[in-house]
Amino acid sequence: MKSLYRRYRPLSLADVVGEEQVTGPLIKSLEQNKINHAYLFIGPRGCGKTSVARILAHEVNGFKYDIEDEYIDIIEIDGASNRGIDNIRELREKVAIAPSSGKYKVYIIDEVHMLTKEAFNALLKTLEEPPKHVIFIMATTDAYKVPVTITSRAQCFTFKLAEPDVMFDYLKKITDKEKIKITDGAIRIIIKRGGGSFRDTLSLLDQLSSLSQDEITEEMVINAMGLPEDEKIKTLLAAYKSSDTSGVFNIVKELLSAGIKADTIADELIATIIESPEPDLIGLLAELPNVKAPYSEAKLLVALSGALKKTSVAALQPATHAATQTTAHPAAQASAQPAAKPSFKDRAKLASAQPKAPAAPVSQPAKVIAEEEPIQKPKPSENVSFDWEKFLAIVMEKSDVLHSQLGRTNHSFDGEALHIYPTKKITKNIIGRENNKKILQEAAGVGVKITIHDVTDSPNDTKNDATLSRLSDIMGGEVLNDRGGNPF
Repeated sequence: MKSLYRRYRPLSLADVVGEEQVTGPLIKSLEQNKINHAYLFIGPRGCGKTSVARILAHEVNGFKYDIEDEYIDIIEIDGASNRGIDNIRELREKVAIAPSSGKYKVYIIDEVHMLTKEAFNALLKTLEEPPKHVIFIMATTDAYKVPVTITSRAQCFTFKLAEPDVMFDYLKKITDKEKIKITDGAIRIIIKRGGGSFRDTLSLLDQLSSLSQDEITEEMVINAMGLPEDEKIKTLLAAYKSSDTSGVFNIVKELLSAGIKADTIADELIATIIESPEPDLIGLLAELPNVKAPYSEAKLLVALSGALKKTSVAALQPATHAATQTTAHPAAQASAQPAAKPSFKDRAKLASAQPKAPAAPVSQPAKVIAEEEPIQKPKPSENVSFDWEKFLAIVMEKSDVLHSQLGRTNHSFDGEALHIYPTKKITKNIIGRENNKKILQEAAGVGVKITIHDVTDSPNDTKNDATLSRLSDIMGGEVLNDRGGNPF
């Protein structure tokens, strides 16, 4: 069965939703038979540039559009993989050949900004004196990378991301037609995560539609996607603005302990700040885009540490203790990949740069960070030869929901099999689906066996690591999944 995105892809300019500033002029020009020889579609990913380009290519030729059809007079070119001058020279040789069945031969060049300078120069010669039977439709996410000599010879249209209300009405029609039981609140969460992209939003709805035979609720969507509640994010921002450092770190710790990834928290903070920007939050907004692997938890704490500058040393006593230990958390993983980790001396400098609390409460934790104590070397069964971050990146490209669920698992690698340990039943149910297991296997690569364990199972490697146990004790015995199963 086709995905929702493919089933509900528009097949005519009149079917396109939310891009009237593009489709209106195009429909009018078709009615008046005023066809330009070159078009440039500009806009963010997932907003419909390629879909409209295909529709236009069919309508100028009077072809009936079907997603699976193939017309020899409609040629699609990926600018990212055909970016050299030789590729454009080959194109120039073929444009002279008349169309076989339609009035026009249409070239759709996606990601046109990826062409080299030499390729653009070669393309320019064709755009300056194009054959009457040739139309170029170029699409780009980065218009500033397209030379002005190209843009000046094309009719430019700017696409935009869909407004939430427009997307909501669109999704309501689809869920009613597909008989998907889902609350309005759940739909709005999906819309927010889709970021205004019809493709991304429909893909999320498609993935989440199998969550339950009953009505899909906000709580189900939040759990499945590993999202923080809006109120928690607002409370976190309020604590930041009031310089409540203890509150900031306690809320972050609570969110992380619930299995919500640091980069997801950062994304939600960014979205919330943009919705209601305030001067006190601009500095935080500048730091949050840096929260990504590796060490995303530490980077989140660094971004939020702006509150430290406005707080007295006395008020920092409990928070500095927690923040220092959390920032030093990557040391617990340093034995696996020493070349990529900061040295003990660097972390000692970072720790010494923080405001110091009274000597008695922090003397022991400071020892843990500053002294170059030996860290237990990884056993052969530990994750020393499997690139988990690369694995997650590949999964992210294929499924946002599956990627978020992996953030609620522990893992280990024994040299042959990647063992995944879900921490919740819903996580095991989602990643255990056949289509998701296929995605995991493709991401892991040939020769790696995927083993999904029961929730009651747990990896043995973290239990025997004395350093990690000590860090766990410092954090009050809390254990957090940090994509590797290590204590926070």
